[in-house]
Amino acid sequence: MNNLIKTKWFIYGTYLLLVLASLLIGFVLLQNNKTLKNVIVSFFEVAENRTFDYRQSLQILHKHPLPDKDIVVLAIDDASLETLWDEYGEWPIPRNVYADLVNYLELQNPRSIIFDLMFIKSIKSSENADNYFVNTMNKYKNIYTAMNFDNQSPDLRQPAALPERLALNIDNKSDVSFNKYSFTNCRPVLKGLLDGNVNIGLTNIVRNNDGIIRYVAPVMKYNGKYYPYLTFKAAADQLANKNINNFVIDSDSNLNVAKTKIPLSQDGEAILNWYGPSGTHTVIPIYKVLKAIKNNEYASDFDFKDKIIIIGTTAVSLHDTKSVPVQDGVYPGVEVHATFFNNILDNNFIYKTDHFTDILIIAGVIAIVGGIVMLSSSTLFALLSTTLFCIAYLFISYYAMELYNLWIPIVLPVISILASFALSFLAKYLMKARDFEYQYKLATIDGLTELYNHRYFQDSLRKQIDIARRYNQAFSLIIVDIDFFKKFNDTYGHQAGDAVLRQVAKILKNNSRATDCVCRYGGEEMTIILPNTSAEDALFNANRICKAVADTPFHLTPVDKVNVTISLGVATFPDNANTPQDLIEWADKGLYYAKEHGRNQVGRY
Repeated sequence: MNNLIKTKWFIYGTYLLLVLASLLIGFVLLQNNKTLKNVIVSFFEVAENRTFDYRQSLQILHKHPLPDKDIVVLAIDDASLETLWDEYGEWPIPRNVYADLVNYLELQNPRSIIFDLMFIKSIKSSENADNYFVNTMNKYKNIYTAMNFDNQSPDLRQPAALPERLALNIDNKSDVSFNKYSFTNCRPVLKGLLDGNVNIGLTNIVRNNDGIIRYVAPVMKYNGKYYPYLTFKAAADQLANKNINNFVIDSDSNLNVAKTKIPLSQDGEAILNWYGPSGTHTVIPIYKVLKAIKNNEYASDFDFKDKIIIIGTTAVSLHDTKSVPVQDGVYPGVEVHATFFNNILDNNFIYKTDHFTDILIIAGVIAIVGGIVMLSSSTLFALLSTTLFCIAYLFISYYAMELYNLWIPIVLPVISILASFALSFLAKYLMKARDFEYQYKLATIDGLTELYNHRYFQDSLRKQIDIARRYNQAFSLIIVDIDFFKKFNDTYGHQAGDAVLRQVAKILKNNSRATDCVCRYGGEEMTIILPNTSAEDALFNANRICKAVADTPFHLTPVDKVNVTISLGVATFPDNANTPQDLIEWADKGLYYAKEHGRNQVGRY
């Protein structure tokens, strides 16, 4: 029994190693076939990203996490755009409007004013308005505005030389490369803003393969230097209480900002933790504030003291909408900035498990499911247990994100659970088949000679009589006895006797047909059932076997070689008998005849 248990666990361990080896081989093959690799990786990436979206949506239903009430979006929404068109008759509007807005907001001492708008070129018809705007923006230290990098050809636009003050000093102690966010050209803002004191950040966003924004890069590269994302710059300055340009990416790929750690992917992306659908943060239409300015209503209902004000467009016609993994699935770009800023303030980014951890998780679920199936005596119990384990894993993956901001994979582990369940059942079936074969062998095979045993002989003989009667056929039986067998045991020991038995059994099998049934009858006696064989053919076969044994030298020990002979008796159904007992008795009498007449021959009664 102990050996059987060890065998089961050996097979189970081998099964696990084969599964893991198959995964490894598949991984290596994918590395060599880039097209197939890209298709498969893209499929699993999209599927896994969708599970992220679903978990984020469930978090939002549970109102976790909560948005920061001090973040205010001042939106150029559809109503504001219509109002501005009616008043100014054009878009973009004169920039003195923004200058007046800044002066109005600064009266209430906000923490930051962030323009998710790019003020690129001077409007020739409104140069005075542009100058007023530039002077106003440079007057305050808490103003941030946007710029954009791209990879346009120098034939279209010569790459601008950016002021040194805009670049960041990054001490990168990790393998984060930023290759995905390295650019060769840019669209610079007004020269007065570049050369002044205004803080400038980037608005570049790269979508996932399915067009949905889940990541933001806090740092990007341009001509070999690092530059900040717009709201990363604003949030970092606020956390440090000063304008900072020096940052460290530690060996765990975390971008450190004061006490906040922003986990980065190898491409330099941070995974956003969403707070809700569009409008989750406080949104104020800009036309209401501009109306208050126009009417000199400085003691208005708008409270901007110590607020983080992000100004941007939400109007559909201005095309600054993004697909995001939350309810309704659409966000204006300015609210993406609000989400990123909020994540930095809360230290609330999503951590994604690395590839090594993913492999450990997959190996773990394979081992658990394999153990459930292998150790379960009931198929229904194994199925229910595996189903409950799969559901439990889904709950764990959800609460890991909600409570610990940890993104553990779902798609590959769930596929692994299903595959492991199926393969474990296959392995268990093969083990049962092996056990059945082993038990059947124990029940029917003689351990010493590896011939069929006495019980199997009796069953086979009865079946053969039934077949012969049904099809009106003859069959024969040969009984074999080793001559002077006792002397081998007495002279050379019982091990020598066992060796004689094994060698005689081997000769009998080698000189019998595949359809013949060679059995150990008991002691030194053996039998051969010969289906569809007449008395004449049986006598011929018996004499051939008798000669084969006599002509074969037997090696009892490395130095002892002897000759062995056998005596045989033959009986045929239905010529000699009609029942198993009578047939055995008839062949036995033939055997005694052979022994009485000198042995080493075939006797027939």
